Amino acid sequence: MIAWILLALLMVVYCITLPILLKRAGHSKPWLGYIPVVQFIPVFKVLKHPVWWFLIMLCPGVNLLMMIIVNVELGIAFGKRSVKEQWMFGVLPWYTLIQLAFKDSSATFIGPRDWTGKKKSFTREWGEAILFAVIAASVIRTFFIEAFTIPTPSMENSMLVGDYLFVSKVSYGAKIPQTPMSIPFLHNAMPGNMANSYIDMFSLPYYRLPGFGEVERYDPVVFNYPHGDTIIVDPFLAGHDYYEILRREALTFAAMDARLSPQSPEAYTKFLLNQELYMGKARREFAEQKACMSCANGIKKHGGVRPRPMDKKENYVKRCIGLPGENIEIKDHQVFINGQAIQDPGGVMYNYVVSCNTDDQLKGVLRKLEVAPANVSMVAGNRAVVPFTYEDAEKAKTMGGVIEMRLLIDSLQEENRMLMFPNLPMEPYNHWTVDNFGPLHIPAQGETIELTPANIDLYRHTIVNYELNTLEVRDGKAIINGQACDTYTFKQNYYWMMGDNRHHSVDSRFWGWVPEDHIVGKPVFTWFSKNQANHNKSTSVRWNRVFRFVH
Repeated sequence: MIAWILLALLMVVYCITLPILLKRAGHSKPWLGYIPVVQFIPVFKVLKHPVWWFLIMLCPGVNLLMMIIVNVELGIAFGKRSVKEQWMFGVLPWYTLIQLAFKDSSATFIGPRDWTGKKKSFTREWGEAILFAVIAASVIRTFFIEAFTIPTPSMENSMLVGDYLFVSKVSYGAKIPQTPMSIPFLHNAMPGNMANSYIDMFSLPYYRLPGFGEVERYDPVVFNYPHGDTIIVDPFLAGHDYYEILRREALTFAAMDARLSPQSPEAYTKFLLNQELYMGKARREFAEQKACMSCANGIKKHGGVRPRPMDKKENYVKRCIGLPGENIEIKDHQVFINGQAIQDPGGVMYNYVVSCNTDDQLKGVLRKLEVAPANVSMVAGNRAVVPFTYEDAEKAKTMGGVIEMRLLIDSLQEENRMLMFPNLPMEPYNHWTVDNFGPLHIPAQGETIELTPANIDLYRHTIVNYELNTLEVRDGKAIINGQACDTYTFKQNYYWMMGDNRHHSVDSRFWGWVPEDHIVGKPVFTWFSKNQANHNKSTSVRWNRVFRFVH
């Protein structure tokens, strides 16, 4: 609110002072200074800058930096050229512009600095070059194309760990930055620590510019992670699902009270009988920065919890499988849309059990098929669980020493209850797995559904977190924004995203559909690719993947 007030005051100051300053600068139409935003066109003219710079003033985030430049250069044009005066015009334009227009009427317009025949200092020359490079790169990154890296194997083998991609913002239309006060080129955190790289006191509503098309089935898509609105302040945990960790922690507390394993059915039953108690305890523990009892590394300390704006959530990349208004179901890993089986996109991988006569033969098979070591789960010396495409699995069967090649179908384990979307401890949801899931309807913009006690929890997170309503249930009736409702009409489209490496992907099967306002762009081009030591046990450049289009 404070940031909005300061910006509004600056707009008022511009409307009051610019007509006066333009008249003193000899501009023929000083009255243009009264028109918000348009007023910068004559300002750039008197400052001898290209008029097209006005377009940069329309770019949220970058325009804040441009305003500082304009303020400083206006002061310089009226003779305020000391270091102190330039800092004052940059930091306190609300005061300095009023002073210049009304109290310092003797200050004459002498124009911008003329560097003809003069040599700028090394610091100034490089400072200006870096400043305008940052502005240009920020505009390109925000509205046209942005570089991303692939950190996980969820999209192998179409996108590998260590691929560097260009993501097109214009494919689906660039989003106007909702948190424009941000350090350039940093997404959400400072390097080396978890400090925010943005200030969220000033935010803009969601708006998307027109794009070249819409999300289609099988498109690879980069999007803001839907469940990333709250994070645990820890470098490892920040990119994971806070809500899933919260449920797991609550289940751990229930198991500790019962002196049982969290995987035991009895601990799960105890949790169900006291959900609010254990979920509340887990929330308090995380808020108070206490240890995470259920984390993979044992008791792990962290920095508490923190909210994140939508455009500062972690970026994920998956492939669109289900479109708005469709019904999706998975039976024995086969995806069905509206009751019809669909073809897997090329390169989809599933886990296979592969056995060979000897462990050396197994290593040879994996080496020939270029399987990343991190993707291999060894069962025994000559037996492993490995993600293969169908084609690679068939090829492996013909290799010497292979005695078994069996596709795995994921079965329900007690510890997986509530792991699958919609993460509810009730029938039928608590029996869904990655290979047997649904049926489930994907919401579409303008679609109206009937709200019942059976489905209200299914749509609660969407109605509250994605569509920004309040929701409570009284006597089995939904109260939305203070009014009793029997139906609900969705405000935007939703998409079902899945990884190509189906048994190694945390995707919509775990945290649900992706809102349209979370869509960032479409990966189009791999400009560099390098093996990662923690995944491939190598750091060599993959030259065969450089300068390739993404499919």
